[in-house]
Amino acid sequence: MSKLTDVPKRILIGRALRSDRLGETLLPKRIALPVFASDPLSSVAYAPGEVLLVLSIAGVSAYHFSPWIAVAVVVLMFTVVASYRQNVHAYPSGGGDYEVANTNLGNKAGLTVASALLVDYVLTVAVSISSGIENLGSAIPFVVEHKVACAIAVIVLLTLMNLRGVKESGKLFAIPTYVFVAGVFIMIAWGAFRGLVLDDPMRAPTASYEIKAEHQGLAGFALVFLLLRAFSSGCAALTGVEAISNGVPAFRKPKSKNAATTLAMMGLLAVTMFCGIIGLAMATKVRMAENPAVDLLSNGVALGSDYVQNPVITQVAEAVFGKGSFLFVILATATALVLFLAANTAYNGFPVLGSILAQDRYLPRQLHTRGDRLAFSNGIVLLAGAAILLVWMYGADSTRLIQLYIVGVFVSFTLSQTGMVRHWNRHLATEKDPAKRRHMIRSRAINTFGAFFTGLVLVVVLVTKFTHGAWVALLGMVIFYVTMSAIRRHYDHVSEELAAPEGPSDDSVRPSRVHSVVLISKIHRPTLRALAYAKLMRSDTLEALSVNVDPAETKALRAEWERRGIDVPLKVLDSPYREITRPIIEYVKNVRRESPRDAVSVIIPEYVVGHWYEHLLHNQSALRLKGRLLFTPGVMVTSVPYQLESSELAKKRARKEWNAPGSVRRGPAEQRPKEPSAKEPSGKE
Repeated sequence: MSKLTDVPKRILIGRALRSDRLGETLLPKRIALPVFASDPLSSVAYAPGEVLLVLSIAGVSAYHFSPWIAVAVVVLMFTVVASYRQNVHAYPSGGGDYEVANTNLGNKAGLTVASALLVDYVLTVAVSISSGIENLGSAIPFVVEHKVACAIAVIVLLTLMNLRGVKESGKLFAIPTYVFVAGVFIMIAWGAFRGLVLDDPMRAPTASYEIKAEHQGLAGFALVFLLLRAFSSGCAALTGVEAISNGVPAFRKPKSKNAATTLAMMGLLAVTMFCGIIGLAMATKVRMAENPAVDLLSNGVALGSDYVQNPVITQVAEAVFGKGSFLFVILATATALVLFLAANTAYNGFPVLGSILAQDRYLPRQLHTRGDRLAFSNGIVLLAGAAILLVWMYGADSTRLIQLYIVGVFVSFTLSQTGMVRHWNRHLATEKDPAKRRHMIRSRAINTFGAFFTGLVLVVVLVTKFTHGAWVALLGMVIFYVTMSAIRRHYDHVSEELAAPEGPSDDSVRPSRVHSVVLISKIHRPTLRALAYAKLMRSDTLEALSVNVDPAETKALRAEWERRGIDVPLKVLDSPYREITRPIIEYVKNVRRESPRDAVSVIIPEYVVGHWYEHLLHNQSALRLKGRLLFTPGVMVTSVPYQLESSELAKKRARKEWNAPGSVRRGPAEQRPKEPSAKEPSGKE
């Protein structure tokens, strides 16, 4: 069975890597940029459109506010980047926002940040993939018709790519990310040259359309609320910024310096692209509407349900390069690809954060260990499962999904920067060096402004987006928080129960006697081996135990037992309802009840087959019985395996052809100590 699952696993994700090759998987800056920054870089493909969609509620006249909203987003982006540069230097271990909040604000704040980040990472995958599917669907109708299935297929593909390892996935993602960035910069430069130098008229395909305003002539509080909502939508450009601070351990040395440099590069690229696209959208007169079928008018007539509204970046590219031109096709293709790959930011952030939380006993321990390819495989699979569920629930609709977005990001931003202020205050209280104090005071000022600004934005996001879907993200955070708290309580309770006492206890008292019971169904080689092993234990009491399910077979067993002269008393339990497990459990409990200080050793003979399909031909009564006996106090269960010829052949093939799953943690088969032969009893085969 192991080989059956291992072969496709090796084909899909590659050969297992040794633990000492972890350093080879670390990322240089040129690979780390597309791996960790693909989300904020790709968000310029939809963030400008989200701004215009909200402003369109008040009609075309409100579009002149978009440059000012872009300026506010840029200021916020630079503030967050500057603040996180302090984080990566102060906390290079990879805990990011969680570690900062947990260390400086306490466990509850840390868990709140962790919950927000986990929700945001899941949403990053769902939104990015759904948006990419919609962009691709404008060219391929089949994708639109089956967008949920296509989105799930892309998530599965992306999951397999990440399971192959961070470095390999980074190389795959680097090319489309850099092509996208280069394409956007060429578009901005050529558009600026055509407009400012050549004075060419560039018109988007929607430039001639009119927008039917839902609320004409907004003013006062209503206008302010609309602008704040547009600003909060534009803040989608900041999603994924925190992933670099969470992924510092994946960088090559010097880790903190490389992470900070990558963060600065990402911020500069993202704001330039965002502002450039907003500027070109205004120059080419792009028109967007939340309900284009009704609100977009051509010569006073609504366009109707057959109209497909293309993203802002596509419309700008058509105006600048020309529809169907080489550069237009390249940029459109790179945009769709980079939106798919933007989810990779979450694939690198979620598993690392999950590993840290598992180490702190807030998530299952399985999330802490690396898989065969030295990636946190369990975290990757968990993220994919949650994103697939979200995509299925929301029909891969990016407009609906994006309303859930951003809340988690700004919760983590605000608490992280507040924690950094506490961090600098604590260090300033003891630091005497004037140069270091000046550096700390400057860093504290940056983080203080960051905490204030991101906190203000968080309030804006909550107020403007709560009824549009942000409450779902908050509910997800609460669910994560409660679940992780419960997991921590469970682990703490187990640790308390398992802690070894300093003085004598019941666990260290030697049992008065050992009562051994060998379970017998019929006399064959496994039975004889189990009896021989039981005699070797030299128990105070030794007996064989069988259950009478078929009277004829039981009679034959007694006769064979006497004929062979086996010097172990045979006890047969009646089972009128043809059960095997229950009579044995009751018998063992009665033995314990009569002699509470005795230990009962139940010895189970079983034979081992070598092929997965052979398991289907044998009942699993021994396995079920062991499972039940585990819950019986004072009972020790011992399996005595007997390897059939097929299992021996399977073992030989395994040694020659492949390393078993998990061999990265034990070393390749040829380097491990030789296992005992089949003639020697062994409990490990």
